[in-house]
Amino acid sequence: MTAHETPLLELDGLRITLPVRGQDRTVIHRVDLSVPAGTAVGLVGESGSGKSMTARSVLRLLPAGARTGGEVRFDGASVTAMGPAELRRLRSRDVAMVFQDPRAHVNPVRTVGDFLTEGLVTTRGVRPREAERTVTALLRDVGVADAARRMRQRPPELSGGLLQRVMIAAALAAEPRLLLADEPTTALDVTTQAEVMAIIDEARAARGLALLFITHDLDLAAAVCDRVAVMYAGGVVEELPARHLHGGARHPYTRALLASRPDPSAHGRPLRAVPGRPLPAYEAGPGCAFAPRCPAAREICRTERPEPAPAGDGLAACHFPAEVPAEAPPEVPAEVPAEPRTAVREGDRSTPHG
Repeated sequence: MTAHETPLLELDGLRITLPVRGQDRTVIHRVDLSVPAGTAVGLVGESGSGKSMTARSVLRLLPAGARTGGEVRFDGASVTAMGPAELRRLRSRDVAMVFQDPRAHVNPVRTVGDFLTEGLVTTRGVRPREAERTVTALLRDVGVADAARRMRQRPPELSGGLLQRVMIAAALAAEPRLLLADEPTTALDVTTQAEVMAIIDEARAARGLALLFITHDLDLAAAVCDRVAVMYAGGVVEELPARHLHGGARHPYTRALLASRPDPSAHGRPLRAVPGRPLPAYEAGPGCAFAPRCPAAREICRTERPEPAPAGDGLAACHFPAEVPAEAPPEVPAEVPAEPRTAVREGDRSTPHG
């Protein structure tokens, strides 16, 4: 590993349990992941796979009563062992997060300017006028026109796309070394999604930030990231270089997701779906969580959970990783509903204001 590849963020055997009706339920079984300084890693999976919980563990923003195992390290320091002062510094200076729903993370009655300058003034001691100049310039950098006027507006006056740009500016104002982007385009229309992702990618490259990008979209992750990790039922099942994703995936789940992508050129061909029912992490048994849906599963897959091991150009948690990647999985039974899992979810379209 070169100096450039020294991990800025390391998740080593991360495990998370949550109390549910008096019983601990495991929502993250095992996540091993590293994000080298200056690189981008995509964390991909369907809803409920544990992506957002994994990202929140980096800042210890977990639900009350959560218990963690394994280790989370930032720049070699244990996040799980940090005291209050160290944790405040991590959250205010070293790591910033862009959430999927910007309206849930701003005060609707305060101005955009108040929201953006507060952190600089209170945690860094920057003078208010200097802080205002800094964040106004950041708004322009992330594509907000008429930034001075936007500073005087309140969040409800902005469209979803504009407000997400404000959130990106707020994250960059802290001058972090690592940016966590948790499905930042989910609540936006398709055109705005592309614009917001371009802004994040350009800002990351210009500032040399590391990025952990949470998404449902395999193609988007491959386009903006250096490496892609695929999650299923609370664990990372495969990790490999983004450029090898389409031709080099070895885990049956990754290959099934790739095969389920809609193909505009395939007229009349029905959509393929991953067979079976998505499995919540807390329902996973002692074996491979994907075994009930895997056409290649054998007895050991049902009784013994596979450990991540070298497979092709990356790592796969599979007892029998494919040696030659297939173009598509076996035909799905007709009764399984076609529900592709790789498309970007549009969510509620934003209504522009002002």
